[in-house]
Amino acid sequence: MERRTLLTIFLLAVLAMSAQVLVWVLRPHEASNAFMGPPRSDYTLRNFTIDALDDDGTLSFRVSGPRLAHKGEDGSVYVDTPDYVMLDNSGNSWKGKSDAAWVNKDGTLMRLEGHVEMHRQPTDKVTRADIVTSDLTTWPKDKKMETAAPVTMTDPDSVVSGTGMKSDLGLKVMELFADVHSTLQPKHR
Repeated sequence: MERRTLLTIFLLAVLAMSAQVLVWVLRPHEASNAFMGPPRSDYTLRNFTIDALDDDGTLSFRVSGPRLAHKGEDGSVYVDTPDYVMLDNSGNSWKGKSDAAWVNKDGTLMRLEGHVEMHRQPTDKVTRADIVTSDLTTWPKDKKMETAAPVTMTDPDSVVSGTGMKSDLGLKVMELFADVHSTLQPKHR
């Protein structure tokens, strides 16, 4: 009887293990995620110029550069070493450069990444003004800009520098947040 009990226990153990293997083999397996890599561009442009217009059809900003990549997932645009032109509410143009730029699908948000330079072009009504900073977020249609980085603004009468800035090109207002220094230039007669 002892032998018969051992044989029964052995057969039950083999049957239990077989049932477990059968369940493991027949259960549905999740498909393994294939590596997709980084997001790909829908298209790229070389040596391009894009004009973004306001709702009323006037120029909001212009971006040109050596390479643009359009991302289909969110409709955004990435630009290498862009040259750009933004207009303030008086129609004065601000020309600039940055290391890179990202523009959202609607053209309402443009991030200028790396070193950023902006130069207001002189006219009969305004003098030249220069802004040098980095990592500048702009809202071209609203004519606003913002950064947390150091900023220097130069015009013929003064040099103003500080850390962190909000600016409204439409109202011609610039607010520096910290470490503000100003140097007034003597007027030449």
